Amino acid sequence: MAAVGSVDVELLVIQWLQSQLGSGFVVRDELDNNLLAELPTVQVERIPAGDDDGFRVDRALVDIDVYAATRGTAVAMAAQIRGLVLGSLPGSITGGAVVGRVATVTAPGVRPYENTGLRRVGATYEIYSHPVS
Repeated sequence: MAAVGSVDVELLVIQWLQSQLGSGFVVRDELDNNLLAELPTVQVERIPAGDDDGFRVDRALVDIDVYAATRGTAVAMAAQIRGLVLGSLPGSITGGAVVGRVATVTAPGVRPYENTGLRRVGATYEIYSHPVS
């Protein structure tokens, strides 16, 4: 049996979101210097928070940021992603994991970014998962 924390929630969400959004979007964990040429980009990062039940269930907090050329596009994409994450991710079996409850910790909102050539909108989600038995 796989141990608690053995699910890479960040990778799970990246792969799942990429399959949901399709090839017109870049979904990744780290940004690079070519970001302006790769818009729209979705960045998924597990933040250093959360906990577990000490046995199998991991509670991860995950930031999902959308980078787009306009504020309107970034806001719309963040809303689309929120709908997908809350409506379709719970109960799915993907990447060797079962995803349980998913909740919004902070709703999508405009987040600062130093490059004025793009806009950033992000949200934080709470994702419960455990390895497939």
